[in-house]
Amino acid sequence: MNRFPFLLLFAALVLSACQSDNPANEHADQRAADRPYVEYLNPADQEEPGPFSDAVRVGNLLFLSGKIGILPGTRTLAEGGIQGEARQTMDNIQATLERWGSSLDRVVKCTVMIEDIAEWGAFNEVYVEYFPDHKPARSAFGADGLALGAAVEVECIATVD
Repeated sequence: MNRFPFLLLFAALVLSACQSDNPANEHADQRAADRPYVEYLNPADQEEPGPFSDAVRVGNLLFLSGKIGILPGTRTLAEGGIQGEARQTMDNIQATLERWGSSLDRVVKCTVMIEDIAEWGAFNEVYVEYFPDHKPARSAFGADGLALGAAVEVECIATVD
């Protein structure tokens, strides 16, 4: 007896079970479709990219990398101690948010790293100027050895359309 037709039929059934109309594949496709879109954002004019993205968009959330109080286009910290650096840090955050389609009024969470936690109050005096109408959730902690010898670093999460 020739088993060739039987083997062909069996192979066709196995292959058809592996096609995209297989319920298991449909579930995998649906899970992939349910995942939020992820986009790693870096400005085209960025001279010296670091080992991180300027921001990452996940769905309608924008995650900013930590910002310090460097003057735009330089690696020079703003003058004026903690308050001068805090003001420049917040200006840098505002510029980054706007570059990627968000704004300070859409910030929902900030993490603040302060080289000297005793300067927490001085930092807060500047911080509240940037959030007059709403206060994002926030964490703050003392840190030793911030990039470029900065007095403060702030990272934020904001919503974006």
